[in-house]
Amino acid sequence: MRAEILDHIPVRLPQEDLLRRLRVRQGSPQESELLAMIREAESIGRPRALCGVAYIEDRGPDYVVVDGVRFSSRVLAANLEGTHRLFPYLATCGQELEEWAHGLDDMLHRYWSEAIREAAMRNAMAAVEEHLHTTYRPGRTSRMNPGSISDWPIEEQGRLFQLLGDTESAIGVRLTESFLMVPTKTVSGIRFSTESDFESCMLCPRPSCPNRRAPQDPTMLEARYGQGRA
Repeated sequence: MRAEILDHIPVRLPQEDLLRRLRVRQGSPQESELLAMIREAESIGRPRALCGVAYIEDRGPDYVVVDGVRFSSRVLAANLEGTHRLFPYLATCGQELEEWAHGLDDMLHRYWSEAIREAAMRNAMAAVEEHLHTTYRPGRTSRMNPGSISDWPIEEQGRLFQLLGDTESAIGVRLTESFLMVPTKTVSGIRFSTESDFESCMLCPRPSCPNRRAPQDPTMLEARYGQGRA
C-alpha cells in the first residue's frame, strides 16, 4: 500500500470537555491540577498517524485480499463489495505522552492521563480524516476496526499491521503478542467509501461503552450480512 506519515499534528486538548468528563469542578483545587497537566501534555505531546490507500485484489463472501494481505470477515467483505480501494490507518497519542503517563506517581493523575492521552489520539485521528478526504476525496465513508466485532476478531490486527508496514519505525507503534497496541492510546482500522450508514457499534452488544458511536441495531447482522450474531 501507499502510506503517508503524519507527524506534525497540533496538540489541541479540549479543556472544558476534559473537566466535564473527569467531573472536576471549576474553581476547585483539582481544576488547577488538571489544567496544569493538560498544559504539560500539550507541551510535550506529539501525536502521530500512518494512513494511505490500498487496493482490493481478490474477494469472496467472507474475505478480501488487499495488496497481498488476506482479511477474513463476512461483514468486512460485504461492506467493501461496492468499492475497489480502502484506506488503512493508525493513529496514536505518541510515545512521549505514554512515557509521561508512566512517570506519574499519583493514582488520580494517572487516571486523568488516560483521558488526556485519548484526546491527543483524537487529534491524530482527526488529522487522518482530513488527510484522506483532502488527498483521495473518497466522499462519504465508514470505518471498521479489528476486534470491534467477533466477525472481524482482534487477531486480524496482525494482518492490518502487515499491510501498514514497519509501524514502529514510522510512528513508534508496535503490536504485542496478544495483538494489543503500544502506546495504549492508539486506534487502528480501515475507512472505505459507502452509500449507507455503518458503524461497528451497530453490531456490538456491549451495553455500556464510552466510545460508542451509534446505538446497536439487533436486526442488522441478519438482515444485511446473513449472520446470527456479531
